[in-house]
Amino acid sequence: MEIRQLEYFVAVCEELHFTKAAERLGITQPTLSIQIRTMEEEVGTLLFDRIGKKITLTEAGFILLRQARSILLKLQDAFDEINGLREYTGGNLVVGVMAAELDYRITPILIDFHHQFPNIHLKISSAIEVAEMVINNVVDIGITLIEFTDPRLVTTPLYTEEFVLVVSENHELADQQSISLEALPYIPLVLYPKGFKGRELIERHCKEHGLNLNIIIETSTASSLYGFVKSNVAACIQPYSLSASLNDPTLRLIKIADFPPTRQIGIMHRTDKYLGVAALEFMRMIEKHLKM
Repeated sequence: MEIRQLEYFVAVCEELHFTKAAERLGITQPTLSIQIRTMEEEVGTLLFDRIGKKITLTEAGFILLRQARSILLKLQDAFDEINGLREYTGGNLVVGVMAAELDYRITPILIDFHHQFPNIHLKISSAIEVAEMVINNVVDIGITLIEFTDPRLVTTPLYTEEFVLVVSENHELADQQSISLEALPYIPLVLYPKGFKGRELIERHCKEHGLNLNIIIETSTASSLYGFVKSNVAACIQPYSLSASLNDPTLRLIKIADFPPTRQIGIMHRTDKYLGVAALEFMRMIEKHLKM
């Protein structure tokens, strides 16, 4: 079995569509089908179940996919390490970041990194499940909430911060310096939709204290969320530093005096991932600017 065939196989697994995978690989669909059929003959079993135009992985296919990704990763690591023997002049770095962190914290650091390594092709992915993307080798480095420990990950804590209530200058609570956690259920809120890490953290924290929030609006972007708050449609609960970084005189940040929700942000990479000069420097820059 050839490396090229493994790359073809992984592409079909990710697309679950022969024509789309062939277009992505720059080959014809019949050529791709022949290569996959050859692989199936070599392993002696089907790798895909073909039901009409739909395909799904068989149990054997899942096993091969896991091993193929590991083999391709090791091969790429070997190339990267060899390149690292020379002065680092090129290459790729893929970083996964929580959307809010990218908007308000990480982008200036990425700009500095680009100036230092202008020949590095930098790809930044804004996502929710950043840790899973690191584990699955979708990204090289992730910056996200620290929610669990995993032996496949090396995680460095960067900072911990409290959430605050954010209201408009015209809100009835605008003059208050602090508020109790128990008062939150009585305040109409705009939050991110279910599935967003910040939303899950806030709701889980409140439910641990026997509280259910009054969420009247859900929106998936920070700009939209703060827009509703500035219009005094609802309040929101956001990390203090992100809200303060807006420097918006029409917003008021109210401390949650007792039992405020908190979050811990970290930077992570796979334990078995080779990190070249540029990746290590990127991590150093992130830690220098953000670690507390």
